[in-house]
Amino acid sequence: MPGPAHPLIDPRQLGTILRSARKAQRLTQTQLAERVGMSQSRISYLEKHAAEINVGQLLRVCAVLGLELTIGTRGKAKAAAAPGEDW
Repeated sequence: MPGPAHPLIDPRQLGTILRSARKAQRLTQTQLAERVGMSQSRISYLEKHAAEINVGQLLRVCAVLGLELTIGTRGKAKAAAAPGEDW
């Protein structure tokens, strides 16, 4: 069963979500760092300064933590793209 969605308004929320997901899985910063190919100090820094995470780092951390990154229009219902339509 999927967990709750967390709409992001502020980068600090991202750091809190990542830290909470890591702790919920009982991973240390060192263990997470080893799995994503970063240093422990980088994980610590990104949890505190999430505005400075790059997309590649974010996707790697999300993959290891079992998180899904979804981008959508705020406050709008999802509309399916027509066949052959890119967006």
